[in-house]
Amino acid sequence: MAWAPPPSAAKLYRPNTFVSLPAELDPATYDTSPEKLRAEAERLAIRSRLKRQYLLQLNDPNVPAVIENPALIRWAYAKSQNVYPTFRPTPRTSFLGAVYGLGPLLFWIFVLKADRDRKEKRIQEGKLKRSPLSVFF
Repeated sequence: MAWAPPPSAAKLYRPNTFVSLPAELDPATYDTSPEKLRAEAERLAIRSRLKRQYLLQLNDPNVPAVIENPALIRWAYAKSQNVYPTFRPTPRTSFLGAVYGLGPLLFWIFVLKADRDRKEKRIQEGKLKRSPLSVFF
């Protein structure tokens, strides 16, 4: 008697009659047209060629100084240089912009005004002598 492996979970799966399938899993929505299959095969071939080229460069004993990974370059560009087309103003970003834009300005205005008032009060009390023609107060 030959031993047979148990059936896989995919073969044992039966959809629940009380829950509808999501559109991604519904076989009626699959697009198995020859054009789409050909495009997927083409993309897979391009990816495999790029991967092979990268691995050949990576394992080359006479490796150049920098190995360029096109996917990593695209990711770095999208992460750092291409932020404005995808920026959405929200109350949080508006608040942070005001805090980082106006916050330091208001802080220094307060500090300089408080210092000026403190010096003026000391001058009026006679504890500090004002130097003549002082540009810096």
